[in-house]
Amino acid sequence: MAFRTRYFPAFRSRDFRLLWTGQAVSFSGTWMHATAQAWLVYSLTRSPLYLGIVSAAAALPVLLFSLLGGAVADRFRKRNLLMLTQALSTVPAVSIGVLTQLGIIRIWEIILFVFLFGMINAFDVPARQSFYAELVKRENLQSAVALNSVAFNGARISGPVIAGLIIALMGLPACFYLNALSFLAVILALSGIDARRNADGRPPKKDLLKEISEGMRFVGKEPSIRATLSMMGLFSLLAIPFATLLPVFAAKVLHSGPRGFGFLMGSAGLGAFVAALALAIRSVPRPAIPLMRASSVMFPAALLLFSFSRNFYLSAFFLVMAGWGLVSFTALANSSIQLRSSDAMRGRVMSVYTLVFLGLAPFGNLLMGSMAEFFGTPQALAGSSTLCMGLGFLIGRRLKREGP
Repeated sequence: MAFRTRYFPAFRSRDFRLLWTGQAVSFSGTWMHATAQAWLVYSLTRSPLYLGIVSAAAALPVLLFSLLGGAVADRFRKRNLLMLTQALSTVPAVSIGVLTQLGIIRIWEIILFVFLFGMINAFDVPARQSFYAELVKRENLQSAVALNSVAFNGARISGPVIAGLIIALMGLPACFYLNALSFLAVILALSGIDARRNADGRPPKKDLLKEISEGMRFVGKEPSIRATLSMMGLFSLLAIPFATLLPVFAAKVLHSGPRGFGFLMGSAGLGAFVAALALAIRSVPRPAIPLMRASSVMFPAALLLFSFSRNFYLSAFFLVMAGWGLVSFTALANSSIQLRSSDAMRGRVMSVYTLVFLGLAPFGNLLMGSMAEFFGTPQALAGSSTLCMGLGFLIGRRLKREGP
């Protein structure tokens, strides 16, 4: 315990430790599900375009409803809202598992259940991201955000690798069932959090549309938040959708099959895990803007090198570097935005972050899938990562001027 609280200050909060433990279990299930689902889609369609469509179906509800989710998070107790979203998430996971086991799953059914997952996430993510500020002290918020990334990306390492083995040994449905069970870990953790310590939500004095508008105006008045969100939007459109194409790289470019696909996913998770672990140790009131800018270049540069590689192990190394760059930037951007937000506004501000980070993904996934379909998968990733580097450099210069 002394080691954890000394080097990871957010762990000084009992409630945060409970939530983190539950999420660590749930994230493993999430990555197993994502790996199995991607392989299922590609097995049914043999089309990178459908991989993009399915990913877009998951992100489209976030684009449509995340601002509403942020307003709801600012009104009601976040703990109870999160318990509801976690319980609802078991429905699509079990449904996909049953239909896959029966051998009657069709692509439109996958799209439907993925869309349902996206609707739940539109309310879950803003509430969860803004909940950390209620569990830890302000100076430990960056540590909390980074530790969340540690759990997420630790599962990103283990989940796909385990999923690859389970797919080969037990079949796809087992991954979906295990994901459904993993949501119970978060529900149990939330039930153990001291509700009296957490905010009850604000009395609803305005209608939801006015509250959403109020949150958007707040974001518009903060230049540093605008610059950070611009960079995040660029990544969502041109770089983060690289994960959609990994089944194609594994099957056609690197010829490594489902186990290789799981290893590639795990490699990106390894770099992300190391980056998050390093950030979690730091307990400072402000994130490091130079590190944010450096990581914003590292991410697309590593993807560009990955697109040219035809050696499996070299490709895995480039994905490690890409994972490091992505999580270093997103964790610092997340804590930076939260530290500049008021308590009453944090749910709505994080809903804008969610919209930009996840909600723009439908366009990015469809763009990447279409480019891969017509121009080739390596060529599509090379073009998008090059454009991302160029535009990111210009935005990064502004981030330096506006940063602390």
